[in-house]
Amino acid sequence: MEQVKGLILAKKDEKLNILFLCTGNSCRSQMAEGWAKMLKSDCIEPFSAGVFPAKVSERVIKVMAEAGIDISNQYSKHLDDLCGIDFDYVITLCDNAAELCPAYPAKTKIIHKPFADPSVMMGDTEIVMNAFRKTRDQIKKFILSLPDSLA
Repeated sequence: MEQVKGLILAKKDEKLNILFLCTGNSCRSQMAEGWAKMLKSDCIEPFSAGVFPAKVSERVIKVMAEAGIDISNQYSKHLDDLCGIDFDYVITLCDNAAELCPAYPAKTKIIHKPFADPSVMMGDTEIVMNAFRKTRDQIKKFILSLPDSLA
């Protein structure tokens, strides 16, 4: 790995190991992992985990499928499940995860990029699903900006 102005650059044959961290690893971090696998597999090896993992939301699986991404085989993981992986970046996707994020080696950059939690949305089915779609689309836009936006 080469470091330029604080940005860790992968060599052509290496991918950046990026952990998307959220509270439950049931929604936003699962979306980020799915998008990164689909859109950035040439330069990113994505992982997701939660500080208090819960089951992957069926709504997340549904809205990702609407976008052409099958995450039905992804599952919630605790941070400890990934303890042997050398991450280049840990991206926290909610304030709770940012507060509870453990210490990582100095070379690991920790970035906070919060997104609204659609699972707390109240209302009829369409209102709730639109909240999930909005978060999905915002996360897609963020993933498309990687790795350049990590500088």
